[in-house]
Amino acid sequence: MRGKSKIKKREIAPDKKYNSLLVAELINKLMIRGYKNKAETIVYKSFDIVEKNTKKPAFEVFESSVKIASPQIEVRSKRIGGANYQVPVEVAPHRKVDLVIRWLLSAVRTRHGKPMEEKLADEIMQMTKGEGAVIKKRDDIHRMAEANKAFAHFARF
Repeated sequence: MRGKSKIKKREIAPDKKYNSLLVAELINKLMIRGYKNKAETIVYKSFDIVEKNTKKPAFEVFESSVKIASPQIEVRSKRIGGANYQVPVEVAPHRKVDLVIRWLLSAVRTRHGKPMEEKLADEIMQMTKGEGAVIKKRDDIHRMAEANKAFAHFARF
């Protein structure tokens, strides 16, 4: 197609402590107004809290919670014959991680009453147990895709 060039995904450097792209992506999404040191401090403190409470390495807990909370299918709006249909499609691997981190941070930011590190640690620990706002969001997305399974044949177009 004319004018449709492939967008290159920008390479990000892994984080300092865990040497992980996943943690670096969390830090970058948490960062506001360029205060990266502050975002790193929040993430590392929350990982310390997770490690203290679960008695397991925090990075492994975070990695497993991201896998648990990542959606398998989502709905995309598709216009066919003058009508818009919510068509269930499979989620790309890089988008799964992006969605989970986005949901995690929005869930943490809506909570009130605790410091950011504690809220982030609580939400990560809830994700590993299969509960919390992020898991609820994933289940809502799956439920919506299941309800619109009749329109799955439109995904080919």
